[in-house]
Amino acid sequence: MEEYDVIIIGSGPGGLTAGIYAGRQGNKTLILDKRITGGLGLEVPSMENYPGFELISGMELISKTKKQTLKNAKIHEMENVIKILKKDKTFIVKTNKSQYVSKSIIIATGTQHRKLGINGEDEFLGRGVCYCATCDGPLFINKDVLIVGGGNSAIQEAIFLKNIGCNVTVIHRRDRLRAEKYLIDKLFELEIPIIFNSIIEEIKGSKMIESVVIKNTKTGIAEKRNLNGLFIAIGDIPNNIIAKDLGIKLNNSGFIVTDKFQRTNIDFVYAVGDITDTYKQWIIACGEGATAAMTLYKDLQNKN
Repeated sequence: MEEYDVIIIGSGPGGLTAGIYAGRQGNKTLILDKRITGGLGLEVPSMENYPGFELISGMELISKTKKQTLKNAKIHEMENVIKILKKDKTFIVKTNKSQYVSKSIIIATGTQHRKLGINGEDEFLGRGVCYCATCDGPLFINKDVLIVGGGNSAIQEAIFLKNIGCNVTVIHRRDRLRAEKYLIDKLFELEIPIIFNSIIEEIKGSKMIESVVIKNTKTGIAEKRNLNGLFIAIGDIPNNIIAKDLGIKLNNSGFIVTDKFQRTNIDFVYAVGDITDTYKQWIIACGEGATAAMTLYKDLQNKN
């Protein structure tokens, strides 16, 4: 089995940054991801709050970061980590393709999209039901779409859909949006309609989505609305199976608990990015990645 100083599981912003810092410190570093590099960062249509870039898409920033990371670490895409076993002072990492030995582990497994859990959601997935505006938005140009949610992700995607030519409306279960002010200001500037105090109860159609049933949570009145696409952005749930198997401490929502140096309750296991109990922001994930890499370097030095 090939041996490493650190194996990073997940190649989102936090995992890639950890790879840069770990490699630059002389640690033999491997990044494993069950999909392609980038995670949900690839779905961010645009950012205006990442230092150094007045406006940049998640896909472009991931591309730049990946190129930099490859100078310092190996990246294995489409390689799924099945199990991590702690053996003496090392870890055995088993994947669907191979096995590795590592002195330390950084978990950067991120999150997955939360579902509405209503009739028709699974049935019409890929047939009008979408979770990624940048991936599927161009299919709905000049068509009527709804985006469900009131946070940053939902409003970012609504703005993106509007800018590419979709007839987009936001629907939110509360009476106010939770997104940052600059996003809300942009939403109103673009005159994107908002349906407040409402939820979607059912998705209907034949071969493709044709309509949804919208219920007003204040009045209880339900109405049918015709549309071509439904984009869902109501938050994420943590990819924590590996953490659970290792016995890592989680909070009540299933996110990994770390100290300020990104250490978990398991020695030489660290966690960064959206899988941790912190703000879900790109720059914070990067900061955590750098912190974890510097911490493990010191910890490995003390261990030796």
